[in-house]
Amino acid sequence: MPWDMDDYPSSLKNLDTTVRKKAIEIANAMIDEGYDEGRAIPIATEQAKEWHEKASKSEIDQIRNMSDNSLRSSDNKAESSGPELMEKGEHVVAHEKGWAVKSEDAMRASNVFENKEEAVQRAEEIAKNKGTKMIIHKKDGSIQNHTSYDK
Repeated sequence: MPWDMDDYPSSLKNLDTTVRKKAIEIANAMIDEGYDEGRAIPIATEQAKEWHEKASKSEIDQIRNMSDNSLRSSDNKAESSGPELMEKGEHVVAHEKGWAVKSEDAMRASNVFENKEEAVQRAEEIAKNKGTKMIIHKKDGSIQNHTSYDK
């Protein structure tokens, strides 16, 4: 059964409301992907704390205003990344709407930006949080730059 703000693991009770919502969202997505609850909860908690430190005001407001139905929905994965993508590098690639940030082997982009600089900033942020690599591609698909952020 998915968690929400009325029914969540007791280990999340002392978190700030926004961090708790984000942790619930991440944990629900991990459970949907087959993770064990005992493993999903601490991972989701840590990721939610890291997210909150780096999130913009609008991102925080979006999570703060999220309904319980959104928290429980398997269609609502904040960065469109399942746990299997957590160890994959981030790619900045040309996209029909500008530049996309996409985890290696992901089916779709997590973010799309009009300009490449914004996409690179977001990819760097994600790669640093995950302790993986960032690969920046040219418009033709060839690799422009490669940076590793090993933890």
